[in-house]
Amino acid sequence: MKPLDRPPSLVTLAAEKLRSAIISGDLKLGEQISEINVAGWFGTSKTPVREALQQLRAEGLVRVIPQTGTFVFTMSAHEVIELCELRLTLEQGALGLALRRNAKGLGKRLASIVHSMENVHAKGDARAYLNLDTEFHQQFFDYCGNRYMAEAYSRIIGQVAALRTHLAARPQHTALSLREHEAMARAIAMGRIDEVPNILASHIARTQMAYAANIVDIAQADRTLGTKRARITS
Repeated sequence: MKPLDRPPSLVTLAAEKLRSAIISGDLKLGEQISEINVAGWFGTSKTPVREALQQLRAEGLVRVIPQTGTFVFTMSAHEVIELCELRLTLEQGALGLALRRNAKGLGKRLASIVHSMENVHAKGDARAYLNLDTEFHQQFFDYCGNRYMAEAYSRIIGQVAALRTHLAARPQHTALSLREHEAMARAIAMGRIDEVPNILASHIARTQMAYAANIVDIAQADRTLGTKRARITS
């Protein structure tokens, strides 16, 4: 007999909903998260919410400050640069393996995602575009054949996606992002494999510069958090 599928636990469901809210920007960078309020929204006790928040803390998506509260993560300019450096190292490594092992499969999948990105961008559906952007980069790890790389990337993908949302309010950034994704997919389709890592490097470098140029927003969230902390502890 086929075993029964177990329904997701309350902790898993709470973590998924909170993660989605952070990545989509429904919960803003630096925003305080109330366990009581979240439990009320989900119709659960605080216990699964507390465990879900600990899981998100391990993913770098929330900060738990003793005797102060739990907050959506924020980053300094230096931390953003470090994250982008790690992201570039992992993505270029996975992309290189994927291109050597299954360039045809990867290229076909990326082309399909880019087509969807073009459609939702034309409709002005920013949230759908961001989800597809994350899915595009995930393909490097789905096709690279190295689970250790994939696991390492999974530890930062939430922060990367949340910061991507933070920049989505800037239409010029999104338009440039789309052109870079199109260029990567096109280069693979035309067999110009050697060009793809350079396009990816330029793409992530430009994103890093965009973060740095707009880091005041994130730094302000950090200052607000610090002010709250000082007010509570004083």
